[in-house]
Parts: sequence; C-alpha cells; structure tokens
Amino acid sequence: MDVENKGTRLKPTFLLFLVILHLFLSTLAKSSFTPHVNYLLDCGSSHPTQLTDGRTFKSDRQTTSLLATAEDVQISLHSNLSPSVPSSLLPLYQTARVFQEESTYSFYISKTSRLWVRLYFFPLSNPSYNLTTAVFSVQTNHHVLLHEFSARNNDSPVFKEYLVNVSDSRFSLKFKPKKSSFAFINAIEVVSAPDALISDSATALSPLAEFKGLFNSALEVSYRINVGGPTITPDDDTLARTWETDGSYNIFPQGSETISVSKKGIKYPDVGVTPSIAPNLVYASAVHVKNATFMRPNFNLSWMVNVERSYSYLIRMHFCDILSRSLNQLYFNVYINGIEGVSALNLSSQTKALATAFYQDFVLNARDIINGSILVQVGPTNLPQGTTDAILNGFEVMKISNIADSLDGLYSVDGKYKGPCSTPMEMKILAYVGLALAVTTILLLVITCTRWRKRPQGWENHSRFSSCPLPVHSPISCSSKSSCRGSTASSSRKSNKHGNRVTPQGPKRFFPFSEMRQATNNFEEKRVIGVGGFGKVYLGTLKDGTKVAIKRGSGNSEQGINEFRTELEMLSKLRHRHLVSLIGFCDENSEMVLVYEYMANGPFRSHIYGFDLPCLSWQKRLEICIGAARGLYYLHTGAAQSITHRDVKTTNILLDENYVAKVSDFGLSKVVPDEAQVSTAVKGSFGYLDPEYYRSQQLTQKSDIYSFGVVLFEVLCARPVICPTRPTEEINLAEWAKKQHRRGLVNEIIDQRIAVTMNPQSLSVFVEIAEKCLADCGVDRPSMGDVLWHLEYALRLQEAASRIDEAEDKRASIATNEDLYFL
Repeated sequence: MDVENKGTRLKPTFLLFLVILHLFLSTLAKSSFTPHVNYLLDCGSSHPTQLTDGRTFKSDRQTTSLLATAEDVQISLHSNLSPSVPSSLLPLYQTARVFQEESTYSFYISKTSRLWVRLYFFPLSNPSYNLTTAVFSVQTNHHVLLHEFSARNNDSPVFKEYLVNVSDSRFSLKFKPKKSSFAFINAIEVVSAPDALISDSATALSPLAEFKGLFNSALEVSYRINVGGPTITPDDDTLARTWETDGSYNIFPQGSETISVSKKGIKYPDVGVTPSIAPNLVYASAVHVKNATFMRPNFNLSWMVNVERSYSYLIRMHFCDILSRSLNQLYFNVYINGIEGVSALNLSSQTKALATAFYQDFVLNARDIINGSILVQVGPTNLPQGTTDAILNGFEVMKISNIADSLDGLYSVDGKYKGPCSTPMEMKILAYVGLALAVTTILLLVITCTRWRKRPQGWENHSRFSSCPLPVHSPISCSSKSSCRGSTASSSRKSNKHGNRVTPQGPKRFFPFSEMRQATNNFEEKRVIGVGGFGKVYLGTLKDGTKVAIKRGSGNSEQGINEFRTELEMLSKLRHRHLVSLIGFCDENSEMVLVYEYMANGPFRSHIYGFDLPCLSWQKRLEICIGAARGLYYLHTGAAQSITHRDVKTTNILLDENYVAKVSDFGLSKVVPDEAQVSTAVKGSFGYLDPEYYRSQQLTQKSDIYSFGVVLFEVLCARPVICPTRPTEEINLAEWAKKQHRRGLVNEIIDQRIAVTMNPQSLSVFVEIAEKCLADCGVDRPSMGDVLWHLEYALRLQEAASRIDEAEDKRASIATNEDLYFL
C-alpha cells in the first residue's frame, strides 16, 4: 500500500518534470542558432583574436586560402586604437590589411541562404600608408556594397553591416582600389542568418499594399534601436548584433516616458517571433506616452533618423505590451513619414497574451523620403475603448538595394552606370521623345493662340473671381456698382473641386493660371526656390518684369485647401513692412496659387548656417530679429483681430534685397484673442513647437513667443534646432541652450565666427530675453512687445560699443600717423 501511494505521488511530480523539461528545451531551441556558414577574419593579425562574446576571429595566416590577390607581399598594419572604441570590439580595429591591387575573398557556402556581411574599417596611422587617402569599392557576386568609399573624414571606426541573399556555392567579397589608390579592411564577418529573419514580403506604404521581392534585394542596416532601453552588445544578442539607445532620435522626449520589466518575463509566440528576430532585452523596455490620461488622441511619439533620399527602406518595428494589465486595452496607430501604416493596432489580437513579442515590417518608397529623413511615430487612436496611449519597444531601418543592385550609388558590379540615360540607345530614345514633345508643344501653342484671338467678349466674368468686392484699400476701382454685384454673384458660385469656396477679402489681384505658367516657364523645376507643406515655391516674372514668388498647391487634400484659404484671408487683411506682401492669387480649374513679393535674399536660416553665404554680423542678426519681432508684434496686437502665427521659424523669416526681415507662411495662422486660449489640433514644426501647446492643445499667443525664443538661440548658436547626430544632451537646441545658460557656459555654444565682435552686455540682454521666451509655462513668458524692447536695447548696446571701437581705432590711427610724422 505504501509503495502504491509512493508511485501515485511520483506520477504528478514526474509529469511536472516533463513539462518543465519540454519548456526548457523549447526555449533553448528558440534562443539558439548555429550558423552553418561562419567565417570570422581579423585582417592583418598574425594570431587568432577572441572577443569577450566568445567568438574567435582567425588570423591572416589561417585564412590564406580564402584570398586571391595579385600582390606578392601581404601587408599588415598594427596600431593602438583610441579608448573611445567599445572594448568588446577593440581588438578588431588594431590591425588592418592593405590591398594595392584588386583582391577577392572567396567563401564556400554549404547551404544557400541570407548571409550577414560585416565590415570593419578604421584608418590606422602608419608611416608607409596613409589609410585616410584610400579610395576603393567593395562588392559581392551580384551587389555593390561600397562605391569609391573613403575613410578620410572618419577619426572613429566605421562599421558596415549587410544582409545578402546567396544562391551560389561560392560567395565572393571583392576589394577594388580606385586607380592610383589602394584598399584596406580591418575585419570581416561572413555568417549565415536564420531563414526566417527577413521574409520576402512586407507592408508597402503609399499606397498601402503588400510588398514582395525582398529575397532578391540586398539590405544594409542603417539603424538598430532599442527604444527605452540600454545599449545591447553582441554579448547579449543571439546573432551578435548591436542595438543602440533611442535618446538621440526621440525628437520630443518631454512627451514620452520609459517603462521596463524583467527580461525573464518576456514571452515569444509559438510561431513567427524568436530571439533571432530580437533579443528579450529589446522587448523588455519601451517608451509610451507620458501622462497618457491627459493627452489628446492626436499626440504621437516620434523618432527621426537621417537616411539617403534615393533608396527605399525596410523599417521593422518591434512591439511588446508590457504596459497593460489586461488584454485588449491598448490600441494605437503606427505612422512612417506621416503615412498611416497600421490603424488601431491591438497587440492582444496578434499575440493572444501580454508581454509577448511581436514585430511588423514596412517598406517606404524612395519617393516618400523628402527631407532625407524617416519619421517613425506611434500615437493613440480615437477609439472610445482602451487606454489613450501608445508604445514602441524598438525599430530597425535597412536600406534596400536599388536598380543597379547597389547600396552605394548607381554603378553595378560590372561597372556600368544604371542611372538616367545610362546607354547611348537610351540617349537616342530620350532625344526622340524630347523632339516629339517639342513638336506637340508648338502645335498646342498655335491652337491656344488661335483660340485666344477668337475668344468672346466678356469672357473674364465667367472664368475667375472679380476684384470688385475687395475692401476700399484696393487700388483697383470698379466702373459701377451694378457691375460689381454681377461679378460677385458669378464668383460666389465658383468653387474648387472639393466644393470649398475661396473668396478673398483684400486688395489682391487675380491671375489667370495661364499667366502663372508663363511667369514660371510652365513651372520649371530649376525655378523652384523653396518647398513647403502647401507646395513648391517658384521664382516667377510677371508681364511687366516684376519678379515674384509663386507658391503652387496641389489641391489634392483638404489640408492644402484650408491652408490656401487661411493664407489668402489672412494676408488680404494684413499690411506691414515686416510681413511678406501677397500680390495676388489664382483659383482656377482646381489650381491654387498664391503670388508674393519676391524676397531676394531668401530664408533667414540660409544665412545662419548650412550654406556658402557670407557670415552675418551680430549687429545685422539683431536687426533681422527685430524686424521679425515687429512683424509678430503687429500680428499679436496691431491687426484688426489678434493673430497667432503658429509656425514661427527661421525658414519663415525671409530677407529682401536690403536684408529687411519679413515674416511669411500664414497657412497655419489662427485668430486668438489676447490673453485667451483656443482648443485646436497641434500644428507647427518640431524643435520650435511650444511644449505646453503640445501637451494641452490649447493655443495662445505665448506659443509664438516660445517658437521665437528658439529662433533667437538658433541665430545665436548657428546650428539646427534638432540635430540627432549630436550627443543626447545637445540634440534639442532649446533645452541645451537653457542648460548652458544656467551653468554660465553660453559663450561655449555661440557662433564662434562672430563671438569676438559681440558686446558682452548686448549678448547678456539677448540671452536673457531668449531664455524667458522658453519658459515651460506660457504665463511666465514675456509678451512680444517685451521681446521687441529687449532686442532693440541689445542692438543699441551693440551699436554704442561699435561706435566706441571705431573712435578708438580712429584715435589710434591718428596717433600712429603723428608718430610717423615726427620720425
């Protein structure tokens, strides 16, 4: 009896042991991956190199059979590297191999699949070879990885990581020096990747559809980011990957909050996601909306990375609901470059459990990369159920090879150029097409001229808005009241294709669209002088020879129509020396065009940094800031209704031929009474946006004050307001400038080109008012009148100091001449 009871007691224990063993083995199977291809080369090294993560890189002597080169002598360089290199990878950068001729590594591939190709470069110092002058290309059997690469501008290691699909039993890695140059490499990895790591399909954006063809493309890892968590080194990643932190890419950290759990609590589903996709450390941390219960649904968490414009990109986003306490509570939207990738994503429906890993791949087409950056966003939905929150655990950005099967330029592995007009035949075809277009254009011009001569009398009254109902300030007079009433009735029936009437209420001239075409040479691309949210801006010349700026909208969205209407209505009522003047408009056949006075010296930003233009003196910068402040002061207090601009930035401050500043771009402006606040959707530009307005969605005049404070520091420091490449503390100019001012270190961040000419008292007044503009609460910020007074005071101090300096220079010159006379 005792034996039977003992056996009975052992059965549940034994079953529990089997369950635990099964879970352990399944977890082990998921987390482990043994590559069938694993070539690790420490180039230039005379002995094997073992890293802290357990991997061993073979020396040159051990890999001789892999290399085919025309050189008789193998050249190795040795040097001590800067301690700034991560210690785990430090040994790989201490030696290098130099190739004076085209050289090829050939690797045997036992099983065709995707391969990691990781290349390590560092221009070591050597008396015989200056590696910073090396120019060379690197290519595989079918893809160009690097074209005429040079490390001349890199004083730190360069790490390149690729995923290449291989279908041959031999994989080649060829180094091709440019003529009269040489190539070098510090270390190489050629390692197989899991088959399930990259699928052939993803979600295409714009239009939203399925994208296929990733198997045929090579990929270059541009970014691999652990959102909300620490740096992950190869020691903690199953595929020896490195994940960086997100701090330098989070463009509005004030609205986000990190959350983390134990990595042991992260689960992987039975199908689809394994630690090979991303380690549990990625899913154990995240960023979500700070003070989510007080946020409106249109708040988005945002990360921005810089990329090359001419390539499409694969964006992989990692999610894990470590925030919710029960299923089906978290719904959020996913956006990439403003395009909605997923609406109301519910992680519970994807994983059937909390704290479970999930990812989704998106492909962003090259045409949707406008400013050389990718903006990754997640934000709450408008759904009544669930919490008002959003979450992101990590994301990866990978460049996709182009039409030339290249990840660096438009030259293929055979050296042929695959860009526009790449062959003589294509040149001939283009010439024939151009000739046909020219003939067609001439025929159309003849037909147009014929119809123009035969046009009926009074045709104008049926094709455009009349100028007659405009206010009394108009220089255009009406011949009779009756004619005005008639044209008004006619125009009131006119509307664009969305059914929204645009009726100007100011002394503005209507331009036929044909005249706009003529003024811009049919909107010629080389006449583009700016691009904004509404559309492109062209330099045009009217029939009387007047140069104008012509802003053309596409008319394809309600937002564009609203901005067109707002700009037209606002500027029709406003007239000030420091506001850009609206000359006229065109609203014909769904074309929306605004015509402004031409500002010969362009945006203020172009004269501060980033362009090869003469450096503006401190006094000139002060004068321009004062002009912009006067324009904003007029908007806030001098117009019939108090107006908040809502998009104050240096690109919206334009300079005429005399460097007189004028505020422009009123498409986002809104009437906001003094000392009042208006509930509205948040609009503006990152870096300049008032955090209080961003959080509360309550717009006040003080939102303009904050933006103008950012402008003042941008003028002072001559750097972008958001710069992801800088250290984390310095990315956001407004926050960085405030910290440096409180530390008493403002002199370290100002534009050094003008530092010696600045009067200390003038600088002190300027910085004091700029920092007050950036107060966290709007009530603590000065009015625009106060800002204007301080800027004018700073200018007077600078002018007084300049006069004293001139007088001293003059006296010194006279004294010198007298000394010479007596000599």
